[in-house]
Amino acid sequence: MRARTVLAPLALGAAGIVLWQALVLATGLPPFLLPGPRAVAEALLTHHEVLARAAQRTLAEIVAGFTLGALAGGLLALLMAASPRVAAALRPALLVSQMIPIFALAPILTLWLGYGMAPKIVVSALICFFPVASAFFDGLERTSPAHLDLARTMGARGWRALWHLRIPMALPMLGSGLKLAAVYAPVGAVIGEWVGGSEGLGAVMIHANGRMWIDLSFAALALVTLIALAFHAAVGWGVRRWLARFA
Repeated sequence: MRARTVLAPLALGAAGIVLWQALVLATGLPPFLLPGPRAVAEALLTHHEVLARAAQRTLAEIVAGFTLGALAGGLLALLMAASPRVAAALRPALLVSQMIPIFALAPILTLWLGYGMAPKIVVSALICFFPVASAFFDGLERTSPAHLDLARTMGARGWRALWHLRIPMALPMLGSGLKLAAVYAPVGAVIGEWVGGSEGLGAVMIHANGRMWIDLSFAALALVTLIALAFHAAVGWGVRRWLARFA
């Protein structure tokens, strides 16, 4: 089973590289429009120091944004579950906040917070916030009425019922929200780097595009993809281990 888990992504990646090379040969596009896998691999080797530093920066922004967004989303879900009035007041605002394109917020955050890591972390956190809050709150609201009645007869009400019954039963939904947020976190970090910044893989892509170094841009994109896949796999593994303790 573990061998299949490892071999399937490798086979998919190999097939993607073959199709990529076939597309380059079939279209005959010049390298400055569509570089082949070999040119991208050479760019990875040639610029490995720059890409390594940029990857470390982007990964730090992803981890920080995911952590901040997950904590904020989880706390808001708990607050809404504990107070129906708070839930009624905040749910519309929560939905409206997700209707604002993140590209519209990124320049404003850069203006307010500067060109360092802060705006990238905030953008990533904002993207992660909603799936965690929404999934966790839905899980807290779906507690079986029979279980709630049993908890009341045993004297567990309010926060006690929330802590001992509703939260444990909502953990699978929270895990789903965390895994979904792990997909979005790299997107937020790279968007922040595109809008304003001189470090990170997103900034490398903008810099390379401006100089028509498309092979370097593809190399940075490949690293972003690998980081996103690895981060999602790590979060998924952590969620499974965490939920197994409550099974």
